[in-house]
Amino acid sequence: MYSDVFSLTRILLLFTLLLGAATAARAEDGYDLWLRYPPLEKDIRDQYRPQLQRLVIPKSEQSPTLKAIERELVRGVGGLLERRPVIEERISDDGFVLVATPQSSRDVRAQNFPLKSLGEEGYLIRATTIRGHKGTVVTANSERGLLYGSFHLLRLLQTRSALEGVNIETRPQIGLRVLNHWDNLDRSVERGYAGQSIWDWWNLPDILDRRYIDYARANAAIGVNGTVLNNVNASADSLTPRYLAKAAALADVFRPYGIRVYLSARFSAPVEIGGLDTADPKSPAVQRWWNEKAEEIYRYIPDFGGFLVKANSEGQPGPQDYGRNHAEGANLLARALKPHGGVVMWRAFVYQQDNPEDRAKQAYSDFVPLDGQFDDNVIVQVKNGPIDFQPREPFHPMFGAMPKTPLMMEFQITKEYLGFASHLAYLGPMYEEVLRADTFAAGPGSTVAKVIDGSLHGHRLTGIAGVANIGSDRDWSGSTFNQANWYVFGRMAWDPRLGAEEVARDWLKITFSDNPVLLETGLDMMLASRQAVVDYMTPLGLAHLMATGHHYGPGPWVSDLARPEWNPAYYHRADKYGIGFDRTREGSNAVAQYASAVAARFASRNDVGDDLLLWFHHLPWDHPMPSGRDLWQELVHRYDRGVAAAQALQNQWQSLEPLIDPERFDKTARLLAVQAREAKWWRDASIAYFQSVSKRELPRGSAKPEHSLAYYQQLQFPWAPGH
Repeated sequence: MYSDVFSLTRILLLFTLLLGAATAARAEDGYDLWLRYPPLEKDIRDQYRPQLQRLVIPKSEQSPTLKAIERELVRGVGGLLERRPVIEERISDDGFVLVATPQSSRDVRAQNFPLKSLGEEGYLIRATTIRGHKGTVVTANSERGLLYGSFHLLRLLQTRSALEGVNIETRPQIGLRVLNHWDNLDRSVERGYAGQSIWDWWNLPDILDRRYIDYARANAAIGVNGTVLNNVNASADSLTPRYLAKAAALADVFRPYGIRVYLSARFSAPVEIGGLDTADPKSPAVQRWWNEKAEEIYRYIPDFGGFLVKANSEGQPGPQDYGRNHAEGANLLARALKPHGGVVMWRAFVYQQDNPEDRAKQAYSDFVPLDGQFDDNVIVQVKNGPIDFQPREPFHPMFGAMPKTPLMMEFQITKEYLGFASHLAYLGPMYEEVLRADTFAAGPGSTVAKVIDGSLHGHRLTGIAGVANIGSDRDWSGSTFNQANWYVFGRMAWDPRLGAEEVARDWLKITFSDNPVLLETGLDMMLASRQAVVDYMTPLGLAHLMATGHHYGPGPWVSDLARPEWNPAYYHRADKYGIGFDRTREGSNAVAQYASAVAARFASRNDVGDDLLLWFHHLPWDHPMPSGRDLWQELVHRYDRGVAAAQALQNQWQSLEPLIDPERFDKTARLLAVQAREAKWWRDASIAYFQSVSKRELPRGSAKPEHSLAYYQQLQFPWAPGH
């Protein structure tokens, strides 16, 4: 009896250990991003295996890019199908995957595939028969195209898409698809919420972290082809030989993956590191200094992409310090880069100390008169909205207003105003909302996407930038769902016509599984999340209600800062009579910066829509709303709706526990609890303040704020991250 119990105990212990080992094997920490290659379901593997038995890549003088392609396909196919493909020199049987350009493969040339329209980065994936053998061809005009096509092939497997009869032709709609890192040389990250900078400047160039390669792989997989390594609030030291050598080491790592390095340039660098007494664009000495600096940079980095510049904004130096305009400043740098093929991305995020009547108008006022004055290797980088990455803004009026100048979209991937890394806010719907907005610049259908892809005004230089949310956290971005924002940025940068839902569905399949319950619930969560944040932070078109400096938490009461436009009170203008910023003809007339059809809609209280109502209109508290509520009641309702939505996200995630690995489930559950708690904080603090100025009673059934207004006003967060 004793021996039987002992044997049973041993069996149970062994079972427990095996179960623990299996669980540990399944545990994930998020590091792999969308490069996860766990085994697919058996029936799916059985379908794919006959089609992916052999990998054929021409071996003659194989380049670093072709080697990277081979490594990725072996790793991906081998992991997903639990069977490593055979590497062959030539097609010998069915089930081949041929990855080659027409120049490197006679078999590809013989097929006469239609590649001319695909440019240097596009690719074709096609099921075909070559010399009697059935297989799949990935082909392109360049190795970069092969790289992107190979990652797309793996994505087809990850999303369980059919390879039988596959016929995909795609090219990027936008040329420069760039991440902007707001990373500093001390490894702090401005508006970064996922740890330190991944660039270990101190140990570069001698020590190259494996993470640099994985960063390049992740970006290549979604089509990102450039990275700005340092903060737009730049240190001139970034352009010194010491740091150029470090940047060159990173460029060497990224090059096989089609990624070019860019640097943020400080406009006053000729003074700070060049020994000159001026940075005036008209000074021959300054011009000579930049020409020599460009030559030096290209000696370190032969394929250097160019400069990103923030000038005459938030205290940064710029051409206006010398009585020059933005075009003169941008052209100074552009002419230095031109012989080397570099570009200047000149940011339009500007506002001055003289407190214009409406901060939302200043970028347009500064730049639109300069249309046509920028050199042809300058692209003006414009934020998606006219203020500053708010949870919801109208599209920037500059889009469509500068037909002679290429404009580059700047989105924020990091969530400076959307709850940092803690809150779930899938930004795909925001990107889609902006890209599909109609500027009416050349009549109906003149979308923002057509402005930035060059098709509306015939520009060849095109670009889109995303302010990165990447840090040294093991999962790169502070949470699993934050990874989706990096992912959707890359996918929409390649094709701005993609829908947020389509990309979210792919991301869920790749990140978790294609379980129908998980997909349905996950999609509901992701697609509802951004609106939830808008509702509990800035409903009905309110903006910039965040606390001072760090932007963590509510601060609608702030009104005593040195510059009016730093104060939330400047934007909501609430008093006992009403709330909102009048940007109609009776107010700042910011609507006049849009095309007439758009201006008329925004200027109309009836046509502007609830989402942007208080952005463009100052209205009395009893203004009737389409819901049947008055404005005050609707405002409270939106705050309540946001809190309820945040709580619903928690509940939905809990229902998925059996379908998610424990590590990622637990971390996400904890973050959603933070979000629900902070949503209520936002709601209670904001309502407490607006009630204090409106003198209105809460609507029936709406809970009173948990604490007094004085309680919320005294909260301080001196060590908030990213500030």
